[in-house]
Amino acid sequence: MENHKTLDSFLDTKEKKLAFFQNMVLVAIADKYIDEMESDFLLSIGQQLELSEEDTRPISDNLSSLSFIIPKDGLQKTLELQALVMMVLQDGEVEEREYSLCLEYTRQIGYSKEILDELIAKLGSRRVQ
Repeated sequence: MENHKTLDSFLDTKEKKLAFFQNMVLVAIADKYIDEMESDFLLSIGQQLELSEEDTRPISDNLSSLSFIIPKDGLQKTLELQALVMMVLQDGEVEEREYSLCLEYTRQIGYSKEILDELIAKLGSRRVQ
């Protein structure tokens, strides 16, 4: 992941890493299906964050009751939004439910729909290249 070092500087505690991972899982399951690319992306993130299966089990065991955990730092919010959009784009399609969840997160961090749309267009065009 491009922002590995940058993310590491923000995700400097197990709690922050798990919160970030939980947000990624929420977007991944938004369309009620995790395809292989999304699964691989989640595994890659979990490995980069040095999270074990035991660390993430409470997330997978409580999927129906999870909600976004909003970071306090502005740059971390932006990096998380970028990572969430990258998750949405893993299967090449932006499903309505995935988009709605990203929009919910976007608004919770104080950003506009236009910022989300620009980020999707920018990151989506990188995937096509």
